[in-house]
Formats: sequence, structure tokens, C-alpha cells
Amino acid sequence: MTTAANAPVVVAVGILMRPNGDVLLGQRPAGKPYAGYWEFPGGKVEPGETLFEALRREFLEELGLTIVSAEPWCCVEYVYPHAHVRLHFYLSRQWLGEPQSLEGQAFAWHGADGTRALSPLLPATIPLLEWLDPLRLLPDARATRHC
Repeated sequence: MTTAANAPVVVAVGILMRPNGDVLLGQRPAGKPYAGYWEFPGGKVEPGETLFEALRREFLEELGLTIVSAEPWCCVEYVYPHAHVRLHFYLSRQWLGEPQSLEGQAFAWHGADGTRALSPLLPATIPLLEWLDPLRLLPDARATRHC
């Protein structure tokens, strides 16, 4: 049974995918759990926000990007030593602007062809990169995976 004390933190996460299949990853900043690890950008859903509203807010605040559209892709729960999170992943191929480091975090494009491999990856991120392969290789593929 889940109680309020151990209920998962709801997080909206965005996977920005370029036409060539590259996806954007951000590096967790110093002072946060798993500092230096790479993950997909996103953040906590605030009270009264929808998942998509939270996603748009987080990308604007962290990276200066406006998400034009995004498809729900999957939801993953992960229990870290510091937090239990429910990660709602959205796939976006349409956004306005170029990523900027507005909160001091590093970011990089992870290549669909295995180039620009980033390390270390946050544990919840690792399987998602493999799950994304069919979408990365077929630019017109729809985000149909719902895990």
C-alpha cells in the first residue's frame, strides 16, 4: 500500500529528438543527488498542472525552449535511495529555440548511431535509450510504446 509519505514524486520528462535521431540529455548539477549523471530533462509536476504543462514549464525554465508538441510515450517508476519517482516520458520532435544552460547544467545530444555516448547515465535513463532505438532510426515512427 502506498501512503502519502512514500508516494512517488510525479515527474514530466521530455525526450527531444532531432530528425537524425539524436536526443538531448542533461547533466545533473553539483549539489543534487547523482550529480554529474546524465538524464533526460524534466521536473516535478506542480499542484494543478497537467503533465504537458509541467513539461513545457520545465523546458522553458531549464533550457529556454518552447515545446510545440509532444506525445506521451511511457511511464516508468524507479526507486532511488533518495526518492521514489514516477517518470512520465514525452517524445517531442517540435520545439522552438536552441537549448541554453539556464540553470548551470551541461547538456549534449546523444547520437542515434552510438556517437557522443555520455557517462555515467542515471539508472532510470539506461533502458530508455535502447527502447528509443526503433523511433530514432525511423523518423516518421509514432511514439507507440507505453511501458
